[in-house]
Amino acid sequence: MKYRHVVVRRTGGPEVLQIAEDELPAPVSGQALVKILAADVGFSDVNIRRGRYPGGPRPPFTPGYAIVGVVERLGPDTAGLQAGQAVAALTFYGGYSQYIILPVRELYPVPAGVDPGEAVTLVFNYVAAYQMLHRVAHVAEGQRILVHGAAGGMGTAFLELGHLAGLKMYGTASRPKHALVHRLGATPIDYRAEDFVERIATLTGRAGVDAAFDSMGSAHLKRSVRAVRMGGTVVAYGYYEAAQRGGNPVLDVLLQYVWLGLWSLPPQRKHVAFYDTRPTKKKHPDWYRDDLARLFAWLAAGELKPVIAARLPLDEVVRAHQEVERADVQGRLILIPNP
Repeated sequence: MKYRHVVVRRTGGPEVLQIAEDELPAPVSGQALVKILAADVGFSDVNIRRGRYPGGPRPPFTPGYAIVGVVERLGPDTAGLQAGQAVAALTFYGGYSQYIILPVRELYPVPAGVDPGEAVTLVFNYVAAYQMLHRVAHVAEGQRILVHGAAGGMGTAFLELGHLAGLKMYGTASRPKHALVHRLGATPIDYRAEDFVERIATLTGRAGVDAAFDSMGSAHLKRSVRAVRMGGTVVAYGYYEAAQRGGNPVLDVLLQYVWLGLWSLPPQRKHVAFYDTRPTKKKHPDWYRDDLARLFAWLAAGELKPVIAARLPLDEVVRAHQEVERADVQGRLILIPNP
């Protein structure tokens, strides 16, 4: 039996994403063959494709950071799951495919009846946002937060979860996306026309926010620190500026670590942290399991409604990456490998 998947044979622009057809392998003991129903598309995938993701795979590889699917077949003498069971996985790469083989220990049950496209947004985006809010920043009801890229996949996850936590929220976004930011319960800030540091000072009576979440890195991160009150929290979780200008993301992350350490000293006295999903999951696998289960329960109960920009077939993967790179997307793009 053959299956279709996206292959990157050399790093570069969206044009390096190609559809390949290969023989479907069989799972061995301890593995499951999963039929993929939805694959997440985000900026991490773009950086992996570009070859600008620290620790990313070398070509040839199949991108795809997170998936939701159903177990098609188990390897010999493998227990813990059943054929036909809905599952999710944080794959890092490999998700842009009709099928994937994964260790059973890396698969997480998905509640029956939930939409696979909505469910896959939780596997990476919502877990990351939840952990940054509650396990890193330790936000409390009534506090103020600043979210950058508030209309994107991660930003909308922050806003939905912040609304559930009873937070006062501010979000930077381009003006055409302000309606979505407002609908999700945040005050929009036009980062192109406004100085967000001054705008936050005005909106908070110069008190500043209790926590800021910055995926931009570089000089932008320094400005986020200025928007946070004394004793507040800054969480850095990306290097978008360095990646977009073709800079060295490893150097940008190292500089962030240095800055974060300095900002925790007087006179700044601000709590600072750098968050990365994969090492956090490796260090605290119980956190990931428990947090994803909690999010799936909220999704099943209708308390979460992830914003999906579009659902696209594998054949439109180039278009998907082009839209992500242009920052055209409101919410998250989802690939549907098996329509």
